Amino acid sequence: MGRLDLHHYYERDLGPFRNLSDLPAAEAEAVQQRLRERGDVFASQRSPDYLSIRRGLEQRARALFADKGGRPVRERPHYMTLGACPWLLDWYRRGQELTIGLDRFDPAAISFTYGDLFPAMRLAGQRPYWGQVYTLDEIRAVIEEHGLPQEWNADGAGGPERYIEAQIWDDAPLAGHLAMTAQAQV
Repeated sequence: MGRLDLHHYYERDLGPFRNLSDLPAAEAEAVQQRLRERGDVFASQRSPDYLSIRRGLEQRARALFADKGGRPVRERPHYMTLGACPWLLDWYRRGQELTIGLDRFDPAAISFTYGDLFPAMRLAGQRPYWGQVYTLDEIRAVIEEHGLPQEWNADGAGGPERYIEAQIWDDAPLAGHLAMTAQAQV
């Protein structure tokens, strides 16, 4: 596996690393409802129970990662992809991509799923790499065996795994980017 960076996709006007899971449940649901009503971004298609399912999956991923020796600092992760996935730009009205070197992250504070956390954890057992989170060393072995979904499934015809998701469990390596987001909210 060659050098892979982490990529984050977001709405340009709002800034990076805005996470519904960081909001209180009622506030997150209000934001999600506004997105549904607007109907012009990928997130507008989410089901009414999306946020409760997501919070449960995030708790499970955090626990599985900690069981493997991971040291998550955050209760909920920030999301990135391992390797570029330009398709994700289409999720936003004015999509933006941010690239950060993987070497800037402590391996003990980053987990991975082969595919987006949502289907990867919900469809456990349907594919050998679903239903679990991986450490950096483990995901390298999975890539050696199965390849990068961005390469073999760029159009999504092979299933929901179109990228490897990285769950970032610490704000420290993202501090400068999080400050940009805070300024955009003012």
